[in-house]
Amino acid sequence: MVVRVLVRALNRRLVRRGTALVAVVGIGALGLAGCSSSGGSSSSSSSSSTSSSGLGGSSLQANYESVISTVMPSVVQITSSNELGSGIIMDAKGDIVTNNHVVAGSSDYKVTLSTSSETYDAKVLGRFPQGDLAVIRLTDPPSDLKPATFADSAKLTVGQIVLAMGNPIGLSSSATNGIISATGRTVGEPESANSPATTLTDMIQTSAPINPGNSGGALVDLTGAVVGIPTLTAVDQDLGGTYQGIGFAISSDTATNIADQIVSSGKVTDSGLASLGITGRSVVDTNSKPVGVGVVEVTSGGPAANAGIVTGDVITSLNKVAVTSMAALSAELSTLKPGQQVPVAITKDSGSGSTGSSSTVTVTLGTLTVS
Repeated sequence: MVVRVLVRALNRRLVRRGTALVAVVGIGALGLAGCSSSGGSSSSSSSSSTSSSGLGGSSLQANYESVISTVMPSVVQITSSNELGSGIIMDAKGDIVTNNHVVAGSSDYKVTLSTSSETYDAKVLGRFPQGDLAVIRLTDPPSDLKPATFADSAKLTVGQIVLAMGNPIGLSSSATNGIISATGRTVGEPESANSPATTLTDMIQTSAPINPGNSGGALVDLTGAVVGIPTLTAVDQDLGGTYQGIGFAISSDTATNIADQIVSSGKVTDSGLASLGITGRSVVDTNSKPVGVGVVEVTSGGPAANAGIVTGDVITSLNKVAVTSMAALSAELSTLKPGQQVPVAITKDSGSGSTGSSSTVTVTLGTLTVS
């Protein structure tokens, strides 16, 4: 992965056309951890997402127009006290999938449909910060909601034409076009005031422009099916501007898998992501150099606890890869699978404020869950 810095595509309304927080992303190809759709409340496309014939019409322009008019009613604007983003209607009950960073830090939202200027109240149904996904539900949904159709993103091909739909910089119901540049990307997402830094897997790279306000919207193919949720844009660390034509979207397979669990049970019980079963923090040495992950809390009966890891231990490597921070630990976990047995190097707390003995234990990884 050559992208060094990413910015969330969220419009902060207090700075009407400002950008979101930025964080450094390490260089190196990280592994894949894709999820498949579990069905549930969201509809799925029965046709291959690689189709170029789309919804009909004798020309590409006619196809574009048809797709936009068909899909845009399923894309909404989400507004909180200081932020603005986008969302996708999942069902007639008023369930809307979006990015977690669009709804983090608030509990009440105003939703505006693309087909009307009227706003509707919404509440959070469930959030999955580790995957930057959330579902909100309209408290009094209208009877004419139009749920989106979701494609099988595993069938995406590089070079396939896509459209990004959302509300960039508050310009409601906007569409941009591009192609699928790559699939299966793993990227680091920066921390913000209300959302943790995380590593996102099975991401779609696209050349379709993604700007602040597009977060949570729809990346669609020419059949009119949603293939991803625009989330991040690459940023030039030296010059401060965005890299044109390098954006990232959460795949529809990942989004529907997580969103369907939230709709059915209010939480994520099977994320498909590996977990150590700890709460940790980055630890630095006397020169402020990151040296590992300090274990703050261990889940009772969890993978780490079963391997003998306790509060106060410092994790220095996972699966023989050095981890010097929580971000590094998260990135390495994203390359692994639940049930996998991996070596974990730890340094014991001597009890006197200094480090003690070092050892390596074998941990059978669990599945990350969110209540």
